[in-house]
Amino acid sequence: MLQELTQSNNIVLLFSLLLIISVLVTKFSSRMGVPTLVLFILVGMVAGSDGLDIIYFDNAKLAQLIGVFALVIILFEGGLQTEWKNIKPIIKTSAILATLGVLITTTVVAVAAKYILGYSWLEGFLIGSIIGSTDAAAVFSVLKEKNIKMKIKSTLEAESGSNDPMAMFLTISVIQLIIGEQDNIWSLIGNFFWQMGIGLILGYVIGKIGEKAINHINLNTSGLYPLFAISFSFLTYGITSLFDASGLLAVYIAGIVIGNSDELTYRYSIFSFNEGFSWMAQIVMFVILGLFVFPSNLFTFDNITKGLFISVILMFIARPVAVFTNLIKSKYSLKEKLFLSWAGLRGAVPVVLAIFPMLAGLENSQAIFDIVFFVVLTSTLIQGSTITYMAEKLGVDDPQATKPVHSLELISIGKTNVEMVEYHVTKRNKIIGKNLEEIPLTDNTLVNAIIREEDIITPGGQTVIKNNDILYILVPKKKKRELIQILERNMEEKQSEIESKQQTETDKKASKKKGESQ
Repeated sequence: MLQELTQSNNIVLLFSLLLIISVLVTKFSSRMGVPTLVLFILVGMVAGSDGLDIIYFDNAKLAQLIGVFALVIILFEGGLQTEWKNIKPIIKTSAILATLGVLITTTVVAVAAKYILGYSWLEGFLIGSIIGSTDAAAVFSVLKEKNIKMKIKSTLEAESGSNDPMAMFLTISVIQLIIGEQDNIWSLIGNFFWQMGIGLILGYVIGKIGEKAINHINLNTSGLYPLFAISFSFLTYGITSLFDASGLLAVYIAGIVIGNSDELTYRYSIFSFNEGFSWMAQIVMFVILGLFVFPSNLFTFDNITKGLFISVILMFIARPVAVFTNLIKSKYSLKEKLFLSWAGLRGAVPVVLAIFPMLAGLENSQAIFDIVFFVVLTSTLIQGSTITYMAEKLGVDDPQATKPVHSLELISIGKTNVEMVEYHVTKRNKIIGKNLEEIPLTDNTLVNAIIREEDIITPGGQTVIKNNDILYILVPKKKKRELIQILERNMEEKQSEIESKQQTETDKKASKKKGESQ
């Protein structure tokens, strides 16, 4: 009894230390230019049996279970943060990249694995299927703090949030073909449309039910609302899986539905909790995946050679071919397509999918896992660390990106129908230069405070709004959307003016440089 208690205490201690170390490394990731996901994996590898030999972990079934749980949390949080108004214009593009894009990527990698690495066709397609999708955890994490043009950022986030089901479907289908459980291609096609269609429907329906429940059930404490919300993500995945449909797609859709509710109760608390919970899920998942890897087996000459080859094919051929083929008639510029090609990060999903062949007992499952893991490491490290640089070079960065609008639920007004909105003013806002009396705010709305640089300003009617101001506005919940529309009115026209001015200055510099050279 005493020995079992001691072992439990040691596990708790190790878990806390790993979690603290993983959180602390995020502090240095931006300075080092290394994505946090890579550092989480390294923490796991160092703590594993091939590192400091603190923890021995080789349970494939448990690693897969933890991975799926983490992906549900991450996709739900990604859906909550996704604004429908941003993804609506690019939903068709993202859907094509999430389906045909994955299929094209899979095919290109499969051909390379067949003819150059010597794999069988089915093994080649299995590797391609596993690494065919961009990863939601990696994309959301890397792009979260980057000032990328909203159209490009929304395209990548919507694609990564919805293409995991396609990769999972292809992976499971190829495994079934290899072990002989499936030989009817038409049945596979029908199964695909069933999984996607039912996943979309159930995600929307359960999301709506969750939205109504959160807004209309009065709980005893505000701390229960975030837990109530996250419970619907697991409910969505569980129910959808019972119908043999795509649970991951359903979770992402449910998150979008709940997150875009205009009158979501305790929105800020729910969003903050899920953001922190998502970070914890990422940390646990990547540390566990790091523990699951044995560096002495992974970093062999054969694995490094094959992994580097597949990585090069994926980054410089497969992904660009998929993007340019599917967007050939789109309005995306050449530079935007190049950036979309480069930002197709791989992460947790391929590693979790790479565990499936092990669970199925396939002959070369270990070799496939090692190659996939190496591809994920190189993709996250090389592509993830150069996202900002490539965005600047290709001109798709947006230094004046619109800041998100937050609502703060104050304890004293928690039971009333008002919210405190935190609004960031950017150069796009036409309210810059106007005093508060000139801004037609909604009824019963009050600007309580303005943060300007490091000062707090008590606003009055003659207070003039400046760029980078942060406004704290008390507004009735029913008037919140109207308030945001007033604050952001004509922002697109303002952005067009800014872009036109920048283009004119660029043309002048180019003409001047050309004249000097002549």
